[in-house]
Amino acid sequence: MDNKEKIFISAVVYVHNYEQEIGSFLTKLITELESRFQNAEIILVDDASSDQSAEKIREVSRSSSSCSITILRMSSFHGLEMSVNAGNDLAIGDMIYEFDSIACDYPFELIFQAYQKMREGYDLVSVSPDKNRRYSSWLFYRLFARLTDIRMDTERFRIVSRRLINRVNDDNVLIPYRKVIYQTSGFQGARITFQPDLKQPQLDSAAGRFRSTLAMDSLILFTEFGYRFSMAMTVSMMLISLLMTVYSVIIYLAAEPVEGWTTTILFLSIAFFGMFGILTVIIRYLQLLINLVFKRKHYHFSSIEKLTK
Repeated sequence: MDNKEKIFISAVVYVHNYEQEIGSFLTKLITELESRFQNAEIILVDDASSDQSAEKIREVSRSSSSCSITILRMSSFHGLEMSVNAGNDLAIGDMIYEFDSIACDYPFELIFQAYQKMREGYDLVSVSPDKNRRYSSWLFYRLFARLTDIRMDTERFRIVSRRLINRVNDDNVLIPYRKVIYQTSGFQGARITFQPDLKQPQLDSAAGRFRSTLAMDSLILFTEFGYRFSMAMTVSMMLISLLMTVYSVIIYLAAEPVEGWTTTILFLSIAFFGMFGILTVIIRYLQLLINLVFKRKHYHFSSIEKLTK
């Protein structure tokens, strides 16, 4: 068709034990990309699936007429973030679709709509359900937004420009959580919402554990959640140690404690007070290291306006 988009499009799809769903999803994705784009590729990152996901992919790929299809099989389970990063490194498109999930609970027309939105001048367009169906996801994003100025939601997929990918790769040797890095890159983004028409496929135990761990790691690396919690506990224990010191002195002066009791309690109270004081310094030091390594930013700007010649 002459009216197909001439731009080269890549689609990176995360796959982990999706034998039952991957065939239907890939068939729809091939049809959508081939009908809309003159040049397209699909990179399916098989994150060490233990089922027949790869065989299903090979079977469906035979129906492709112009879309290049590649299976990138990870040597062991790497998790969502590292796997999609590997797919992005292999992709050669001017724009890249990232499918973190293959849940087909949205109209596939949204794939092209996200591209059209991108052409309005955005470098990132995410497609999200109108509200989180999982309480854990809702709680995580709400807590993350409260601790930072970054607003995120559950996403089915997103489309990212090549220049955004390049900036992210230049700024970070390791990308622990792409969504946060994209949001803080300095480029303009947009969001398209939809109302899901079915439940999202259940994650297996390995993928579920990874996403839970990722959520906790992200709170520690990109917010001060861990620092605030540790400081609160440290200060509380220091206050308890101080109160025990005062209490032991009062008992010694006002009563007749067992011989050696006052000395022991005083020693323990002072020792714990000093230990928690040292922990306060260590915690602060670790927080500074996290800020320097994971929160370091080169300056980012969205535009330059030259007012005079």
